[in-house]
Amino acid sequence: MRKILLLIFCLPVMLCVGGCSADKAQSPQKQSVYKNITAEEAKDIIDTESGYLILDVRTQEEFEQGHIPNAVNLDYQEIAQKAEEVLPDKNQKILIYCRSGRRSKIAAQELLDMGYTSLYEFGGIIDWPYDTVTE
Repeated sequence: MRKILLLIFCLPVMLCVGGCSADKAQSPQKQSVYKNITAEEAKDIIDTESGYLILDVRTQEEFEQGHIPNAVNLDYQEIAQKAEEVLPDKNQKILIYCRSGRRSKIAAQELLDMGYTSLYEFGGIIDWPYDTVTE
């Protein structure tokens, strides 16, 4: 009887030790970031960091009328079809904007759902107080 009671009390501990050590052996996955930031915070990243990508999710026509320097254009309606081609590094820091902030929020969520891990949505170009280009 004593052996049975000992087994009943020890079995959960033994299972936890086996299961817990297996979890620790797995490599940790990168934590995803989806953060809303201000235009000023985006400009600070642009001015002080490297390795980021600026993503304009407006239409091609809107983009041609004026966009943030060095931005890449990918219409938010084409994210599912073209994101992996245009944005091959899912761990790259991506700064996302549109005209007013509505489409950039949709695009950021879709990219997050696709496995992109470093997304910073900063609203719309209508709130961008810095230079834009038409090239």
